[in-house]
Amino acid sequence: MFAMAVRELYSEKLAARQREASERLRRERAISLARLIAIAAAIVIAFFSVALALVPLAAFVALVIWHDRVIRARRHVEHSAAFYERGLARIDGTWAGGGDAGSDFADDHHPYASDFDLFGRGSLFELISLAVTRAGRIRLASLLKEGGRPVRPEIIARQQAVAELRDNIALREDIAIDAAEIAHDVEAAKIDEWASMPAVTFSKTERIAAIVLPAIGVILLALTLRAFPNFADRWSLLPMLLAFVAIGIYSRMLRPRVEIITAGVERAEPALALLGGILTRLERESFRTEKLVQLAKRVHGSHVEIERLRRLVTLLDARRNQFFIPIGGLLMWTSNLAFAIERWRARHGALIVETIEAVGTFEALSSLASFAFEHPSFATPEIVAPPPLFDARELGHPLIPEDRRVTNDLRLDGDLRLLIVSGSNMSGKSTMLRSAGIAAVLAQAGAPVCARSLRIAPMAVGASIRIHDSLQENASRFYAEILRIRQVLEMSHYGPLLFLLDEMLAGTNSHDRRIGAEAIVRSLVDRGAVGLVSTHDLALADIGNDLAPRAANVHFEDHIEDGRVVFDYRMRDGVVTKSNALALMRSVGIDV
Repeated sequence: MFAMAVRELYSEKLAARQREASERLRRERAISLARLIAIAAAIVIAFFSVALALVPLAAFVALVIWHDRVIRARRHVEHSAAFYERGLARIDGTWAGGGDAGSDFADDHHPYASDFDLFGRGSLFELISLAVTRAGRIRLASLLKEGGRPVRPEIIARQQAVAELRDNIALREDIAIDAAEIAHDVEAAKIDEWASMPAVTFSKTERIAAIVLPAIGVILLALTLRAFPNFADRWSLLPMLLAFVAIGIYSRMLRPRVEIITAGVERAEPALALLGGILTRLERESFRTEKLVQLAKRVHGSHVEIERLRRLVTLLDARRNQFFIPIGGLLMWTSNLAFAIERWRARHGALIVETIEAVGTFEALSSLASFAFEHPSFATPEIVAPPPLFDARELGHPLIPEDRRVTNDLRLDGDLRLLIVSGSNMSGKSTMLRSAGIAAVLAQAGAPVCARSLRIAPMAVGASIRIHDSLQENASRFYAEILRIRQVLEMSHYGPLLFLLDEMLAGTNSHDRRIGAEAIVRSLVDRGAVGLVSTHDLALADIGNDLAPRAANVHFEDHIEDGRVVFDYRMRDGVVTKSNALALMRSVGIDV
């Protein structure tokens, strides 16, 4: 019911944005026609009176300015419509392949990123992400990849921020749209890299000379033009020419250092204007939760300083005007503006980096808030202090559509630390492990989880579920798996850990597998870790009995209907009593 209400809200807003975009497009076309009429009228009238032709020409200039504003407004509304279109796709389950897959964050050596489908087409990142700036994408990816045991207060602070942003649709929409508009310009301009580059130094003498020389040149030019308007005495031009030569030589001496400054910021005026716009929008909000209040403080007043830099960059860009080039050369325009820009960077350069990072954090939190808003049935986890604890009710996998999702209860704590999950192929073992892992990742990122409820203590997460061989690294699947297991074992030395091991040591014989698996899980349990180990090798089920009561056996099963293997994906107590391997082979036509 709640999901339908969200869908109806998004549909209404999408329809309103589409109507507004259509209206602005009609206005844009009308203005375009008016521009043609105005310029045609100016040409015709010019044959009779040049003075009168200035009237339609002035109208043409005004229409050009108006046309540009209407185009920007139409694009803004179109971005808004796209925001709701993507939201509807996420709600309807048609989002896969239509968003940012975050493939550049994939890492086969991460303790769980590839195991939980965090990145790639149809991934958790694609489902959640609204971030478009580089800083926002990196921040969201780091929240999902953060296996470093975030502390409980930080997780709760994230939850509170997500809860506040969840129902503030207007702000989330504006952040997404403004960020989309600044992403290309800010990243193309690379102003964050420019702001962080080493200082370019100029002595006080050099700065004074850059003011004095142009002043002398202007005075000599004025005196020459006044005293000798016809330039009858060529020698009278010598002081002025010498001043011009001195200005040219000095400008050339300064050029290498000046170009370092100007190359990093020239043509960045649109990016700075857009960045200032999104900061102004954020400063209009009055936040309640501590994390958002602190973020707002980081950007408070930033738009004022960024506007000062934008004005300097605008003045710098004037040097490209062909009519201004002689004047700019005489005034050492580029050098003096470079001095002013470098002074700004020395005082406020860190502000650019901090502001972009703060906007990125807003994007990441806004993405999690939209995920919460669009999945109202998902639970906000209760973050508890004493580890270890993972207590979920009706736990499911968020990437499986709701109409096909089957949920199960799962509890791991200080008494029951290990579940050996047995079952036949395709019965749901791996999905269960992934569901638990993704829930832990989302919970510690501050997001809701696909469950009716979850109580969890902060802990690291390590998994071995989807392991591949690597020709580039000359590693077999078995070798890659034991390297990952070693990584998980090392993680258990540093504090609470949730481990998820699927079909452990499947690449070796049953005897070695039994001994190795027991040694690994016993070591993990002895160190205080909790987790799940899945297997279809019933010999490994004895490990659950050997480690009882700290361990127990659970299983998934199937049955045959009309010659087909049917799964219910329900986790049950005990060890599975049958296998479906032969039935599956027969179902695809293999005679066994």
